Amino acid sequence: MNKTNDNIKPFIASAIRTIKLEAEAVNDLLSYLDNNFESACRLMMECTGRIIITGMGKSGHIGNKIAATLASTGSPAFYVHPGEASHGDMGMFTSNDVVLALSNSGETSEIVTILPLIKRMGAPLISITANPLSTLSQAANANLHIGVEKEACPLGLAPTSSTTAQLVLGDALAIALLEAKGFSAEDFAFSHPGGSLGRKLLLKAKDIMHSGIDIPIVQHGTTINKTLIEVTEKRLGMTTVVNERGALIGIFTDGDLRRTLDQELNLKTTPIEEVMTHQCTTISGDLLAAEALKIMQDKKINALIICDDDNRPIGALNMHDMLKAGVI
Repeated sequence: MNKTNDNIKPFIASAIRTIKLEAEAVNDLLSYLDNNFESACRLMMECTGRIIITGMGKSGHIGNKIAATLASTGSPAFYVHPGEASHGDMGMFTSNDVVLALSNSGETSEIVTILPLIKRMGAPLISITANPLSTLSQAANANLHIGVEKEACPLGLAPTSSTTAQLVLGDALAIALLEAKGFSAEDFAFSHPGGSLGRKLLLKAKDIMHSGIDIPIVQHGTTINKTLIEVTEKRLGMTTVVNERGALIGIFTDGDLRRTLDQELNLKTTPIEEVMTHQCTTISGDLLAAEALKIMQDKKINALIICDDDNRPIGALNMHDMLKAGVI
């Protein structure tokens, strides 16, 4: 057991050292934020084309992630490999685009090679480097400085702290743009329709409600025992109660049934309106399913009725429907 503990300790010590060094690199970014960051954001905000991210090696991987984050938060962006750009992919660039180039040294040959083409095209250039005097930094309209003095790699070779700083700075740009544009959670969901967030934010009550003959409905004056048949057949744990015009006047739930049984009423003769809940919660079919779920949770109820403008039931749903649709 002691041998195992001894083997673990060096790994933990290494992890602590790495995390501290990378945390320092991120914290140092606060002191480097200046008007260049403001300029970079404005260039991206005013972009009428796309934000093109480029970077070589590990910076390229970070660039890919930054492009994905920008694209999913309302700033259309994509990644272009700088090496491929020299062999045809410069055709993806236009003067309406903004280029964001990542290079720790600022002298990455593949990026430096395409700088004259970017400048000639007239596309604004933003750089993220650790050397403000580098070729890339000097060519940029706005240079974002990361100033990482020490990589977490003890050899000082593997990009670690520098790429972490690049990633965080990229996130800072994306979130600044998101907030400036007023990008909403619903906007985000449109970029993620296949995920749980998309289901929560795009689904409306009318998309998952029971409608037509599947809506549990009884007329006022219906006896309790006949009402129970409707509740059982429709399997929603309740039924709506309507008047002669088909307008909702109440709801009868499993909870109402328990309270009714305590009163020892005659189920074959007592009309449902004597034991139903008169004040029931209704919603519009256009209400987001997520909002409907919150109403159910706040009111501690298990079902909702969807009514039209004349207060006639056009749908019904319960917690099981929310679960089945992936809203919960």
